[in-house]
Amino acid sequence: MSFARKPSAVGNDRHHPHTLSTLDFQGASSAAAAKAMKSELAKLGSQIQDEEERKYFSQEMDGFYMLFTRYLDEKTKGKKLEWEKIQTPSSEQIVPYSSMPEVTATADLEKLAVLKLNGGLGTTMGCVGPKSAIEVRDGMTFLDLSVRQIEYLNKKNDVSVPFILMNSFNTDDDTKRIVQKYASHNVDIITFNQSRHPRINKESMLPVPRSPASPIEQWYPPGHGDLYESIYNSGLLDQLISQGKEYLFVSNVDNLGATVDLNILHHMVESDAEFLMEVTDKTKADIKGGTLVDDDGHIRLLEIAQVPDEHVEDFKSVKKFKIFNTNNLWINLKAIKRVMDEEAMDLEIIVNNKTTPQGEKVIQLETAVGAAIKHFKNAHGVNVPRTRFLPVKSTSDLFLVTSNLYSLVHGRLIVNPDRMFSNVPLIKLGDHFKKVNDFLTRFKTIPKILELDHLTVTGDVCFGSKVELRGTVIIVANHGEHIDIPSGTILENKVVTGCLRILDH
Repeated sequence: MSFARKPSAVGNDRHHPHTLSTLDFQGASSAAAAKAMKSELAKLGSQIQDEEERKYFSQEMDGFYMLFTRYLDEKTKGKKLEWEKIQTPSSEQIVPYSSMPEVTATADLEKLAVLKLNGGLGTTMGCVGPKSAIEVRDGMTFLDLSVRQIEYLNKKNDVSVPFILMNSFNTDDDTKRIVQKYASHNVDIITFNQSRHPRINKESMLPVPRSPASPIEQWYPPGHGDLYESIYNSGLLDQLISQGKEYLFVSNVDNLGATVDLNILHHMVESDAEFLMEVTDKTKADIKGGTLVDDDGHIRLLEIAQVPDEHVEDFKSVKKFKIFNTNNLWINLKAIKRVMDEEAMDLEIIVNNKTTPQGEKVIQLETAVGAAIKHFKNAHGVNVPRTRFLPVKSTSDLFLVTSNLYSLVHGRLIVNPDRMFSNVPLIKLGDHFKKVNDFLTRFKTIPKILELDHLTVTGDVCFGSKVELRGTVIIVANHGEHIDIPSGTILENKVVTGCLRILDH
C-alpha cells in the first residue's frame, strides 16, 4: 500500500517571541536544512534497486522528513509550553476504576485486539536480544506470559483475540524466531515493524547513514508514537477493521500488570470513548513519568522532556500532578484510521540527544504513543490500581516479580493475599546486581518479602536460600568487603555493614 505525506510548511507566520530579523535568519537556516535533508534522503532512496523495497523505504523517509521539518519549525519559533495554562485534570477527565461496574459478559472481547510494544532490547539489564525474551518468572519470559494470558482468555471465553507485536528492526528477527514455538497454541500472533529512521548529525543536521545498508547503529526506532504510522502503512489496521475488530489494547511488553480488563473495555464501549489512558497514583518513585493534564480545557499528555527547566520541580511534585501514565492504552481502531486518513496526527516531538561510541553527537526525533490522546473524541484517563502497573525495567523490579509477593495464574501475576499492605516494597539493588546474570548468581533463592517495606543492598553481597526480610533492611558492603547473608536468616529492621563471610564445611 503506497502512502506519502506532505511535509509541513517550514517557517510559516505565527506569533513568536523572537525579533523578525532573527526569525528571518532562522527561518532561512531551517529552509536550507530541510532542503539539504530532502536531497540526502532522495540520494539514499535512489541506491535501492528493487522497486517495492524502494517504495517502502521512501514511505519511511517521508514519515521521518515530516517529523524533521516539524522539529525545525518548532525550533525556529522557539515554541515554549505555556505553563500557566497547564492544570490538574478535572474529575470528568479522569474516571476512577473503582466507580466502574463489574462486568462478566464477554461479548466485547470479539471486537478486541491486543498489542504489545516490543521494540526494546534488554541491554540495560545486561542481556542480548529483545527484552521480551528475558526470563522473569518460573522459567517463562515476558513473551511467554503474554501469550499464555491471551491463550487462556480465548479458551475461557471462546473468542479469538489476536496478539500483535510491534517490533523494531532491533528485535524483529529474534522475535519472529521465538514466536515460532507458539505455532500450535490457541492464539493468532501477528508481528509488524515500526519505522527505521536515520540518526541526525547534530552539527551538519544531515542523516548519519550514507546508504540504506549502513550499519544498524546509524538508525533508530522513533519511539512508540510511531505505532499509528506503522500500523496504518503496513495494512494491518485495515486488516483488523475488516475482521470486525474495533478496539486495540496497547501496552509495554515489560509491564506484567497490563492484562485484558473487561471492566475497562466495557466502559470504553459504553462511554463511546475513542481513547482511554490508564493512569495510576504517583509515588516518589514515579516522579519522571508522563502525566495527563488539562491544557486550556483540552486533555493532553505531558512528558518531563517537554517541561521548561524552571518548572521541572513543579512537574515532579505529587501535589499538582497526582497521577502518571502507565502506557496501558485502549484505542478505537476506526478512529485511528480517521485521524490517519485526515493526516491529522501531530504528536509532540521528543528530542533524544545521543553520543555514538565514536564520539559523534547525534539526535533522534521520537514521539510517544500516549500523546495522541488529544486527537480522539471523548478521550479520558482511567485511574487504575497500582497492580496494573508492574514494569520490569531493572533487576530491582525483577526481584519483586520473582518473589513470594506474587503467584502466577494463567500467565498473570496475582498479589499474594497474605501481604498485609496494599503498597509494594521499595527495592534498591546496587551496581553489583545490575545485570541479570550477576543478579541470579547473588541469590540462591529470592528472599521472602511479604512483610518487607524497604530494601537497599549495595556492594558485594550474596544471599543464601530461604532468607526472610521484614520491615526496613539495609545491607552495605563497602569497597573491598564482602557480605554473605546465611541461608535461613531472618532480618527485620536491620542495617548490616562491614564484612561477613560464612564458609561451608
